[in-house]
Amino acid sequence: MEVDGASPEPRGRTYPMRRTMFVLAVIGVLLCGGFLAVREAARWAAEHPGPATVVSVVALPFVVALVVVAIRGMPRLRELRRAARAGKAEAEAEVALAAVAEETAPAAPAVVAPVAEPEPAATRWGSVEDFLAMDAYAFEQAIAHLCERDGCRNVEVVGGAGDLGADVLATTADGRRIIIQCKRYCADNKVGSQDMQRFGGTCYTVHEADVAAVVTTSAFTEPAADYADTCGIRCFDGDQLVAWSNGAGRTPWG
Repeated sequence: MEVDGASPEPRGRTYPMRRTMFVLAVIGVLLCGGFLAVREAARWAAEHPGPATVVSVVALPFVVALVVVAIRGMPRLRELRRAARAGKAEAEAEVALAAVAEETAPAAPAVVAPVAEPEPAATRWGSVEDFLAMDAYAFEQAIAHLCERDGCRNVEVVGGAGDLGADVLATTADGRRIIIQCKRYCADNKVGSQDMQRFGGTCYTVHEADVAAVVTTSAFTEPAADYADTCGIRCFDGDQLVAWSNGAGRTPWG
C-alpha cells in the first residue's frame, strides 16, 4: 500500500557513536593489557630460558593457526562491509528520489492503512500454503494481526511503493520499535542479499528500528543471512512463520 504525505526524514541515532567509543575503549584496554603481558613474558623468559623454550614450542602452532584463520576471514569481512555500504547508498538514493517526488507532487493528507479486524480464529494459519494463498497486501495484514495478537500496539501496515523497506510498523509490549519487511515468496525463490541490503539501508537510519526483521514464506540465501547477521537484522523463514502463527514458536522480536 502506498503511503502519501511526508516521507520520514533520516535522523542520526546515538548508538553508533556510543558503540564506536566502546569498541575503541576495549581496543585500548586490550592493547595495554597485551603490552604488559608481553613485557612480563619477556622478563620471565629471560629468567627461565629452558621452560620458556618449551612453552614457545607448544604455543607456536596455536598462534600460527589463529593468524591463518584471521587472514582467511578478512576478505569475507571486507565483502560484508562493502555489501553494507552498497545497501546504505541505495537506500539513501531511494530517500532522495522520494523527497524529490514529494516536492513535485501536490500535498495530500497522510493515509496509513489501519489493521483490519481479523475474522474469528483468523490469527492462526497452519501452513506456508495458507500464507501463499493470500495476495501481498493480505500477507502484510496477516503479519500485522500476529503482532497485535502477541501484544504489540500501534500496529500499522504501510507497505507499498515508497515504503522504503517497511511493511509493518509496531511497538512491542516492552516499548521497542519494530520494523518488519514482508516477503511472500514461493519455496524456490529465496530472499537474496539485494533484498536484505535495501532493507538494511533504511530500517535503522530511516525508520529508527529497535528491532528489524524480514519475515518470509520462503527462506534466505547464505549471503543474505550473513548480511543480516552483520547488521543485526532478524531472519524469519517459512517454518518459523508457521510456528509463530500456531503459537508454538518465538516472535520476530522475541
